[in-house]
Amino acid sequence: MADALKAEGNKAFSAKDYPTAIDKFTQAIALEPDNHVLYSNRSAVYAAQSEYQKALDDANKATELKPDWAKGWSRKGAALRGQGDLLGALDAYEQALKLEPNNDQFKSSVESVKRAINGEAKADGFPGNLFNDPQLFQKLANNPKTSHLLADHEFMSKLQRLRQNPSSMGDELRDPRFLQVMSVLLGIDMQFGGAPGAGGPSGAAAEAEEDVPMPDASRPKPEEPKKEPEPEPEPEDEETIAKKKAQEAGDAEKKIGNDFYKKRQFDEAIEHYNKAWELNKDVTYLNNIGAAKFEKGDYKGAIEVCEQAVSEGRELKADFKTIAKSFARIGTAYERLGDLTKAIEYYNRSLTEHRTGDVLTKLRAAEKAKIKAERDAYINPEEAEKARELGQKKFQDADYPGAVDAFTEMTKRAPDDPRGYSNRAAALIKLMAFPQAVQDCDEAIKRDPKFIRAYIRKGQALLAMKEYSKALDALTEAQEQDEKGQHTREIEQQQQKIMEAQIAARAGETEQETAERIQKDPEIMSILQDPVMQSILQQARSDPAALQEHMKNAHVRSKIQKLIAAGVIRLGR
Repeated sequence: MADALKAEGNKAFSAKDYPTAIDKFTQAIALEPDNHVLYSNRSAVYAAQSEYQKALDDANKATELKPDWAKGWSRKGAALRGQGDLLGALDAYEQALKLEPNNDQFKSSVESVKRAINGEAKADGFPGNLFNDPQLFQKLANNPKTSHLLADHEFMSKLQRLRQNPSSMGDELRDPRFLQVMSVLLGIDMQFGGAPGAGGPSGAAAEAEEDVPMPDASRPKPEEPKKEPEPEPEPEDEETIAKKKAQEAGDAEKKIGNDFYKKRQFDEAIEHYNKAWELNKDVTYLNNIGAAKFEKGDYKGAIEVCEQAVSEGRELKADFKTIAKSFARIGTAYERLGDLTKAIEYYNRSLTEHRTGDVLTKLRAAEKAKIKAERDAYINPEEAEKARELGQKKFQDADYPGAVDAFTEMTKRAPDDPRGYSNRAAALIKLMAFPQAVQDCDEAIKRDPKFIRAYIRKGQALLAMKEYSKALDALTEAQEQDEKGQHTREIEQQQQKIMEAQIAARAGETEQETAERIQKDPEIMSILQDPVMQSILQQARSDPAALQEHMKNAHVRSKIQKLIAAGVIRLGR
């Protein structure tokens, strides 16, 4: 059902029917809440509607469920870009590209975001953005130093060009009027030639003076920047030298241990990892010992050394990733020992330190395995039989809710026994819970396709729901499975009830109304358009007895019964 809903959602999305697409994906998620593709698809729909926060929430869920799936990261990039978070979008797209390095679409997205970031940086650059201030002219008019400039057509033309092309700012800075404008916009007192109170020229004279080049003799020579002497490296103290030598010695032993590990000579590998730890207190060496013990099947030993790694790591302030790896290995060891509760505990502790897709996958698998183990441990044929007998007694006493509870217990104690589901369906029919009864009958049939009682009860529930055609189909299946004909009479009686109910439902209908109803019924029209059925009906017109002969075939009989019930074939005329 989730796949069908997903297909409908994709179709609606292609047709740009976004509300329908979201509805279909939401229904599918309700059925399969751990399906990362469904969240990714809904994220795309939200993004198409510019609902970027919802798109981001779904993208985050997709990457949480499957961190190694590139498209989920791409959805996250699109949502973040829609929100204007270009740096976040770049990180997400680069993660997608890291997972699928040859994906041209991801490459294009990364380059597009980089261009946007560069463009934004240029747009925000100083001082060009000053002149795009929407209050620019109001500020100039309110300040006595610049108010007269608004009447200067030449200056205003320059200002308009600068607003359109901020990159030309360097050329215009030669005009002191722009310095005065910047002084007002920035709210600071920028001193330059001819400033009031400086004793120099002002107005046009000052402007002219600014453009006069200074003679070479009077022009001050720029001072050469003094080069700072490069600091000499400080000599290492004895403690630093000792630590470096210890690390080199430890890593050398670790390398030897790794070579033995690759050859699956785990005892020798552990020996060298222990030497590495003695030489240099690096928790990585303890984790390596844990890995070697795990591979040789010493799961308790692996747990013990990894717990030591966590304790030592806390003292040494080891990286969270290293401690997370220790917890994860403890969890895996407990899982091998069959203690799923402990395994789940340590997987969660690992994820608390550092979240990785691999450990998250192990956690989900362990949780499912624990549920299955608990369910399997509950199976008990003797207790199932007691529950069945109790359910039958409750049913006979008309305590139908009690019967449902007892038969539910039976399905847990004997999940492969079809009787539990079929009996519960009978009680549900009494409680008029017909859809649930149909579902139980299907569960019984799934476990035993030859369990005729389940087909008959399914027909009863469908009849009560006025699903006449489906009810007849269920009974036709019952006839096919009833090879010895032990239930023939009961099945035929049920078929007769269904046909009578359908005929009663159209009582008083005129022939024209019947024809109109038939034309609107796709199942009846499909039967009438079947070449085989057309041949049978043509033969029956000239030889009515031939119809009885054809009805010996279960499929043909089912179709003829539907035609009779629908009023296409009228008996007794």
